[in-house]
Amino acid sequence: MSSSNALYTDLSGYYDLMCADVDYPAQSRAIHRLQQLFGNGGMRHLDLACGTGPHIRQLLDLGYQCQGLDLNEPMLQQGRQRCPEALFSQGDMCEFSLTEPVDLITCFLYSLHYCATLERLQRCIALIHQALAAQGLFCFNTVDKNHIDNQSVQQHSALQHGSHFLFQSSWYYPGQGSQQQLKLSIVRRQADQSEIWQDSHTMVATSFDLLLHYLEPYFEVHLLEHDYQKIVPWNGQSGNALVVCVKKQP
Repeated sequence: MSSSNALYTDLSGYYDLMCADVDYPAQSRAIHRLQQLFGNGGMRHLDLACGTGPHIRQLLDLGYQCQGLDLNEPMLQQGRQRCPEALFSQGDMCEFSLTEPVDLITCFLYSLHYCATLERLQRCIALIHQALAAQGLFCFNTVDKNHIDNQSVQQHSALQHGSHFLFQSSWYYPGQGSQQQLKLSIVRRQADQSEIWQDSHTMVATSFDLLLHYLEPYFEVHLLEHDYQKIVPWNGQSGNALVVCVKKQP
């Protein structure tokens, strides 16, 4: 079966399994180090596109006061079970507001690209700046549209309840314009039966230069290699980056 709505609903159940190869502890410790080095050292945290809250769980354990925002309510329900100490809200990261500022905002797993259009991306950046306290930190990862290899596929497999799952994801950029596709595939095999889900999500496509153009009016920006084990400046060639943004003061 293949349906975008069906897959997105199903992802709430498969999200953790699909991301089983993500090193959440390492990513969260890296963001904590960056907050200590570049940010204000504060512990109030917001995770945008938080999914089921795996990063929030890690940051709670590091002492942060966390809240999460996501469009998908079934995922948020799982997040509330995983992280009862945190506050979870359903909403659009291009339309959110907070009653009190936070010290750290994160958006992991390339989720900032879900803004889908350049106009919404710019709106999201402005709202993030507004939501941060003085010297607050915004961290996210991103892919440069000019470095996308349309033939490259990331995949991993997992076992659950007697079923074998194969997860695949890939970027597709048509070579022009400001949108790219995130293609997802899930294959579940059990005994002699197989089920396949496929979908394609429209994502905003940017270059690093354009992204810096949008960020620099609001932030002091550090473009780093996409490496959560060490802090290294972007080498000017790789297509993925970890972006660290320190809120500028008026």
